[in-house]
Amino acid sequence: MIALLPTARRNRSGFTMIELILSIGAAALILIVANQVLFTSLRLRNTVSDAIESAAPLELALDSIRLDLQGAVTPKTNGLISGSFRSGNLSSTVNSQPVSLEFNTTTGSLRATEPWGSVQRVSYSLKNSVEDGAGAMDLYRGVCRNLLATSVAEVEDQLLLRDVARMDVESFDGTQWLQQWDTTDTSGMTTNLPVAVRIRLQRGTSWGANMGPVELLVPLSSQTRTNSTSTVGG
Repeated sequence: MIALLPTARRNRSGFTMIELILSIGAAALILIVANQVLFTSLRLRNTVSDAIESAAPLELALDSIRLDLQGAVTPKTNGLISGSFRSGNLSSTVNSQPVSLEFNTTTGSLRATEPWGSVQRVSYSLKNSVEDGAGAMDLYRGVCRNLLATSVAEVEDQLLLRDVARMDVESFDGTQWLQQWDTTDTSGMTTNLPVAVRIRLQRGTSWGANMGPVELLVPLSSQTRTNSTSTVGG
């Protein structure tokens, strides 16, 4: 014969319906809160990732310009390796293409297929975009390694930044900012390297409606060059 437990003891050994409903409700509330936190974190991560990816090309382009300017070679009269420093709306001395900035710099790397030194001629210019449609411009870096070429030197165009509406280059002579600088003009006052170079890039519509211009300021090591000569008597 099976002995039955008293009613009071049977009720204390399990959960009531109200306790089960409260437990399920609390678990559901915790899951809802955890779900919101998780998706908020994912959206934040995606936003930060997109911002970093969009800013990376701009940072790389600015770093390239900065390194080239910091390695700018001081111009010399009739110097093939030293070359010239020219900024503003002008034509390249290598292939006569429109450029905004052109000079010799020491950022070249030695390669097996390019047995030249570290000095190379670089130029920065805006060219029509191939992918973004009519009217869009991209920032290109032109590199000429063979400075002693007997024929037309080959220029390698490197795409730095897409959708750049405008590029302004100004050179500082110590007292004022000049929109043009040409060391090949021996009759002027710009026969040396400028004291500093300021570059302003205006980004296109793909960067966002509220994106303002980006400015880069790079000081240069200038060296005075004069046309005067001195005679030492014996």
